Amino acid sequence: MLPGRDLGAASAKWERIQRHLRDEFGDAVFKSWLRPLTLGQAEGGEIVLFVPTRFMRDWVDRHYMDRIRRRWNEEDPAVRSVQIRVHRGKSPPSAVTSRTPAGEGAGAAEQSAAEGQADISAPLDPRLTFENFVVGKSNELAYAAARRVAEATTVPFNPLFLYGGVGLGKTHLMHAITWHIRARDPSRRVIYLSAEKFMYQFIRALRYRNTMAFKDQFRSVDVLMIDDVQFISGRETTQEEFFHTFNALVDQNRQIVISADKSPSDLEGMKERMRSRLGWGLVADIHQTDYELRLSILQAKADHLEASVPLKVLEFLAHKIVSNVRELEGALNRVVAHATLVGRDITLEATQEVLHDLLRANDRRVTIEEIQKRVAEHFNIRIADMHSARRARAVARPRQVAMYLAKQLTSRSLPEIGRKFGGRDHTTVMHAVRKVEELRSGDSDFSEDVELLRRMIES
Repeated sequence: MLPGRDLGAASAKWERIQRHLRDEFGDAVFKSWLRPLTLGQAEGGEIVLFVPTRFMRDWVDRHYMDRIRRRWNEEDPAVRSVQIRVHRGKSPPSAVTSRTPAGEGAGAAEQSAAEGQADISAPLDPRLTFENFVVGKSNELAYAAARRVAEATTVPFNPLFLYGGVGLGKTHLMHAITWHIRARDPSRRVIYLSAEKFMYQFIRALRYRNTMAFKDQFRSVDVLMIDDVQFISGRETTQEEFFHTFNALVDQNRQIVISADKSPSDLEGMKERMRSRLGWGLVADIHQTDYELRLSILQAKADHLEASVPLKVLEFLAHKIVSNVRELEGALNRVVAHATLVGRDITLEATQEVLHDLLRANDRRVTIEEIQKRVAEHFNIRIADMHSARRARAVARPRQVAMYLAKQLTSRSLPEIGRKFGGRDHTTVMHAVRKVEELRSGDSDFSEDVELLRRMIES
């Protein structure tokens, strides 16, 4: 229990700590994860904070507890431990329901909303906000549409369908929309998750004969966001449930946001009526980045890292690494980390040395078409057999080898590889990769054959 005198003192300290946390992490993070914390106990140098859900406890403990503990120690050096516990009631036992910093409203409605979302929604990355998204010609339509959805009081277009290659910013925009909506109106119920998680939840509901709860959970939201929807292609039962969920939300004028690696019309294994529904609203493509956008992204990343990176190094990276934004930012991270750890200046020569493997891979980009041509020549089959439906072993095995090498030597996704082999499903590519790996482990001659092909293609 909190004695009256201790209660007042601890409450004042907790309010000061919360103000510091909001300044440090920003309003979006504070409202979603830190404001729901309530002060429950403070005696004998031990602090206990309460949260409404286990998910929220795990997330806060993993991402923010080190900083919270340091803040408590700064406020009161006598504090020996700070713990976080789950309490689902309206008011935690012996709790001090802390007043939020000046200008912030009461958090009861937000706690209720957070509790409803936390059990199903995927964790959000606090770095993936609109403020941290660099806009250029290749992504300006997708960015503008995402902001419109996040800021609108009514549904502007349904669904918003974002598509593009790996590492171009689809997931960043999905996270940004979710952050913005939760910060602007925490009472709105937003569910953001991957298509695979949606499928898992549905299969689990079928297994435990709890499909009504599943339907209620997904059809009662204000905003439903599904990432990488291509992964439910070919899953007829899941597709059917998604179709009905989609229609129910549209009928209720609830917002839907979808992302995929290709446009609705190009989603293989998706029923025609589903493809048609997905194309109802606004379809926004995120293209490959151009040089100017890559340079802007690198400059923003360098500022964020508080690193002094010469312009000629940034220009060099923007010219050399063109595959995707993720790889581009990862390259700069490596350069800055190396300079910091070994105590060297960031120079063009040092950058080339640190990134020699990545630069070599970008200089020599192997294409799927080239792999198909080399494998077809090696096994004495026609290139057309790579795309055909023929299942004879003399054709099927080389085709599997080509799929395997495409996975090993290119950055293409499984659905993209499947599309290059006559529009096959990504599960076919996965099977081919597993089969070739299995054969290589048990047949040394076959393994040497595949390795010879790899060296020929890479040379």
